[in-house]
Amino acid sequence: MGKKAPAPTPPKETSAASTGTNLSTGIANAYLTNMNEIGPDGTRTTERTGMESVTDPYTGLTYQVPRFTTTTTLSDEQKAIKAQNDAASLNLSTLGNNLSGSLGNQLTDNFKLGNEAVEGRLFDLGRQRLDPMFANRDEDLRSRLANQGIKVGTAAYDREMALAGQQENDAYNSLLLQGRGQASNELLTEDNQRINQISALLSGGQVSQPNFQSGVGVQPMATTDNASIIANNDAAKMASWQASQGALGSAIGGIGGLFALSDERAKDDKERIGETDDGLGIFKFKYKGDSKTQVGLMAQDVKKKKPQAVRTRPDGLMEVDYKRALA
Repeated sequence: MGKKAPAPTPPKETSAASTGTNLSTGIANAYLTNMNEIGPDGTRTTERTGMESVTDPYTGLTYQVPRFTTTTTLSDEQKAIKAQNDAASLNLSTLGNNLSGSLGNQLTDNFKLGNEAVEGRLFDLGRQRLDPMFANRDEDLRSRLANQGIKVGTAAYDREMALAGQQENDAYNSLLLQGRGQASNELLTEDNQRINQISALLSGGQVSQPNFQSGVGVQPMATTDNASIIANNDAAKMASWQASQGALGSAIGGIGGLFALSDERAKDDKERIGETDDGLGIFKFKYKGDSKTQVGLMAQDVKKKKPQAVRTRPDGLMEVDYKRALA
């Protein structure tokens, strides 16, 4: 009874529609957002310089995708600035490269912490303060020992003098170690300074390019969800078919095996809502003088394809045998 259910759109057809729309949207966005720009520091232009063929592995369809090239051109003033910066960077890089040779030897050789000049200078400065202090202390110690009755050459005298000498040696050793630490720090600072200077020279300076704002005021175009559109259309077709089948079934069930008045001249508000497998139109309508909506065939259509299912009443209006018409 009635027309078969509408077949869903093939997946490859849906995929091809989505891919084609997405690709067209992407190409349009490429033109919209890559506008040519002119500024005080130069210009930037984008041109299509070729086409690439891309084949969809699912559908097998081949698309032509444009290839773009963007060119930045500096103004005469910016060109002059860039030339000066390039020359300065080259000079600094050359100087750093030359100095890096000595840096290589410095890093491969064992680092020597000895700096006799610094050590000697600091030791001399310390002795200028310590020598008078120890001389006065020794004189006071001898006077104290004599007052205590401890004579030169006795064990007690020698013990006191040895202790004083040990304290003096400890003070000079501490002074020497401090001098070496200071000398080492100075050597390390000097060594690191050379390394930092060479690194700075080798890094050079970076040239600033003109600042362009791509796609100023232009929003990318959103793509069309063709897959959803096709799916919704298929669903709408199926819903319409199901509705027409249900309505037609109800109509036939009410008619039974009798002839029913189906002449289009007896109907108002006719609207085609589907068709049968034979191509007969299915309509909803109202009989003239009746407000109830009906669903059925038109006798004029049935007579063209299945005249045996149509008869004419005495008043000239035609009736349809639905069982024969839909057989």
